[in-house]
Amino acid sequence: MTELAPSTRSRVLAALRDQRVETASWAFGNSGTRFKVFAQEGVPRDPYEKIADAATVHRFTGVAPTVALHIPWDKTDDYAALAAFAKERGVGLGAINSNVFQDDDYKLGSVTNPDPRVRAKALAHLLECVDIMDATGSRDLKLWFSDGTNYPGQDSIRNRQDRLAEALAAVYERLGDDQRMLLEYKFFEPAFYMTDVPDWGTAYAHCLTLGEKAQVVIDTGHHAPGTNIEFIVAVLLRAGKLGGFDFNSRFYADDDLMVGAADPFQLFRIMCEIVSADVLRPEAGIAFMLDQCHNLEPKIQAVIRSVTNVQEATAKALLVDADALAVAQQNGDVLEANDVLMDAYHTDVRPLLRDLRAEMGLDPDPVAAYKRSGYFETVKAERVGGQAAGWGA
Repeated sequence: MTELAPSTRSRVLAALRDQRVETASWAFGNSGTRFKVFAQEGVPRDPYEKIADAATVHRFTGVAPTVALHIPWDKTDDYAALAAFAKERGVGLGAINSNVFQDDDYKLGSVTNPDPRVRAKALAHLLECVDIMDATGSRDLKLWFSDGTNYPGQDSIRNRQDRLAEALAAVYERLGDDQRMLLEYKFFEPAFYMTDVPDWGTAYAHCLTLGEKAQVVIDTGHHAPGTNIEFIVAVLLRAGKLGGFDFNSRFYADDDLMVGAADPFQLFRIMCEIVSADVLRPEAGIAFMLDQCHNLEPKIQAVIRSVTNVQEATAKALLVDADALAVAQQNGDVLEANDVLMDAYHTDVRPLLRDLRAEMGLDPDPVAAYKRSGYFETVKAERVGGQAAGWGA
């Protein structure tokens, strides 16, 4: 790694020390494709064990202090007790993720379903999730809808948008002063002709109508191949409507691989937009969350790798010479501007991150430290018949 100026080194380390990445409870359970779930040893059997695994990730990375829950996958009788359990283990409960896509009733949609009974059922679940937020102290409600149609003429596109808007307005009205709604989008699957929230523009339009507590969340796997995600990031930041990310990676569609696995350069470009807008700090309100299902790779180790991948992309983005880039851009020097960006991208930041972890009292190599800890051997012996990430997964 090229020797950094002391001021640059201090600035970058301070920013990385304050960075926060939220893990996902479902990343620790058994998961798979529509064809097969490959069960692993030692996976959690309940929300408490998922939180224990998430706390282990934080223990070795130092930057993953919250874990998102998925309801009803993580349903429990006492959410205050669950929050207290998390606190005892050094983490907190993060975003609450709703689920209106796995009941048979939702075959034709949830909040956009032509049947008012089904719409009422879906809305009741979303409002229940806000109740859970009250109990856990969570700030963010994350909404993703599988709603859509498979054939032209199957349902009215405009009517479905009206139904969606009505449901979102009801949930928005229920939010507390310190709570937010994060609306996610996905361009296809499981609906193939038309998805009700297929892109950032649709999500943005609904959020704009609702108000400042409604924000768009970007799942990095929910785009068509070749989509310029950093452009979406920049536009939503400019509009003050970017609420957060669901970080993962994909080669084809919603593969849910470790973030940065398929295209680390894309992750770097996204983080460049975040850094240039000065919204990396937690108080800026952008939630950096992981949304991944690890079908083949060891769960905890894969989540640790994902966190460190985000850190590496962020470190490189922080090393971009902003002044030199601005001069090249102002002068219309196309290649010089690109060189400034590429110089930062090609920098090996792993030594810097090792130094950061040492300064934080952590092992410089989180994966190696986790392997040596014996945690996996312990839970493998204790946990038999681990829980699937979701119903039927």
